[in-house]
Amino acid sequence: MHVYVYVTLFFPLAAVPLARVATTRLHPRHATWLLSAAAVVLAATSCGALGLLTMAALVRMPLLARLGHWSSTVVDSGDSTSTAVALIAGVLFGAALLATARFVTARTRALIDAFSHARGLPGRDSLVVTPEQGADAYTIPGWPGRIVVSSGMLSALDQPGRQALLAHENAHLNQRHYIYTTAARLAAAANPLLRPLAGAVEYSVERWADEHAADAVGDRRQVATAVARAAIAAKHSPARLTPAVALGAVFSRNGGSLTDSGPVPRRVAALLGPVPRTSLIALAAALAFVVVAGGCALHAANELQDLLSLAHHAVDPN
Repeated sequence: MHVYVYVTLFFPLAAVPLARVATTRLHPRHATWLLSAAAVVLAATSCGALGLLTMAALVRMPLLARLGHWSSTVVDSGDSTSTAVALIAGVLFGAALLATARFVTARTRALIDAFSHARGLPGRDSLVVTPEQGADAYTIPGWPGRIVVSSGMLSALDQPGRQALLAHENAHLNQRHYIYTTAARLAAAANPLLRPLAGAVEYSVERWADEHAADAVGDRRQVATAVARAAIAAKHSPARLTPAVALGAVFSRNGGSLTDSGPVPRRVAALLGPVPRTSLIALAAALAFVVVAGGCALHAANELQDLLSLAHHAVDPN
């Protein structure tokens, strides 16, 4: 088990190159799918590996060995995990569980607040225009989800820019981008090495919404102009505490919006370039990487199960 379990722990170190490949070689929609799934798989496998290392040492304890009817001699001969390694793995595993629980609690509260806020907004349409003069625009998930845009933001944009803004926010709403960012942030809470993937998901959902807006408007340069103008207008407006802010508080000031998430210059440059295409080679390589990570973790778990099964059938006479 020891070879595969240790190899599994190293896969999250590839988060940075994986994020770079996905955001540069894949269409933003495919990059979002891949990165969020990869983050969840790598978090689960790395935390599972820590749990296996901890369990491999625990089953050698006399009390647990008697309770589980395992032969300590067989377990000792079949696994070489040291007490120090198991202790470190146990501490890290416990910290991962605690961080995950804290994130789930905070995220659940934020979503409840967001859904409540969405229901309390005036009108029945998805679009809500507020009278604030500060430039602001964001999407709130809910039943139904709402798009909130301030009068100040509408004043900062021309008519094509407003169309681009609404198309962008509609993409966030209709494609439920908060689910992808939630999954990636959950993974990063469990394993901080995966923060680059979570940050890349934040960027890729913005690019996905940008490309949707470009398709809706029919002019990529117009959408790029709208992104730049909206960002400048929002920069000179005071930050407001909204449910959207709470949903995006892990890695950025605000949640999914044309105005504030993702490096704006990169988004503008991408919109001024050609329509992004997915490289099948890059996609296949990234998927293979994730599959291998999952396979190593499963193999390690299977080896521990086999060892415990063998130890169960060869209980010490003492």
